[in-house]
Amino acid sequence: MEALVVGAGPMGRWAGRVLRDGVDATLGFLDRDTQTAREAAATVGGRTVDPATVLGDSAEQFGVVCVAVPIPAAASVIERYGPRARTAVVDVTGTMAGPVAAMEGLTGRERASLHPLFAPDSEPGNVPVVVTERGPTVDRLLETLGRRGNRVVETTPAEHDRAMETVQARAHAAVLAFGLAAESVPEGFHTPVSAELVSLVERVTGGEPGVYRDIQTAFDGRQDVAEAAQRLAAVTGDGFDSLYREAGAPHHDTGTDTDRDGGGER
Repeated sequence: MEALVVGAGPMGRWAGRVLRDGVDATLGFLDRDTQTAREAAATVGGRTVDPATVLGDSAEQFGVVCVAVPIPAAASVIERYGPRARTAVVDVTGTMAGPVAAMEGLTGRERASLHPLFAPDSEPGNVPVVVTERGPTVDRLLETLGRRGNRVVETTPAEHDRAMETVQARAHAAVLAFGLAAESVPEGFHTPVSAELVSLVERVTGGEPGVYRDIQTAFDGRQDVAEAAQRLAAVTGDGFDSLYREAGAPHHDTGTDTDRDGGGER
């Protein structure tokens, strides 16, 4: 079986390896940057694919089409290249409502939307999955993800996209806000909390902004962080204690006592 991977960046290359190992696929990489496709083929193994051979009158067909493009392009790319799949269509783009809707018309094929919640070099991790048409190819892919140490979590598009508002949009906004507000201090002054926050800022800002921009555009959340910061800035007296407890309530087991000794940060 040959798999077409549309989008030959780091996540496309990761998906290619999973397809190669999981369904014994030979790989074809297609990318709007031809050099990126060449590098993926050389690194992972496979060939480059000319878009003209996939979209022309004598369109080339593939066993699997995997879409690994940025979030804003996901639905349109699925609609464009998904029909070239004979067996299965999958995506690893990061949202689910749009890609799953774009796959609805691809009847007669296995269909699944996967979201690896890690950078390719940080595997293993959690992989939420929406399967709209199950079959042997998708099952083998999910089994392969498990063998690689990942936790596969079957979900719905609505549940996934709502969760991403917190675990991606709000989390990234909070980290970036700290980075914007913080001043540089000598290493010897850092607490465990501040050092961890600085590390998170370095991690989030260590690459290109495009992925984070797309997440903030796709999911609500950053305004909630801004409003929470405004509440914290305006509170006085015992009101702070109330906000402190409100902030921790969703993240602690009910009835768990907190540290009462008045000591330093843990």
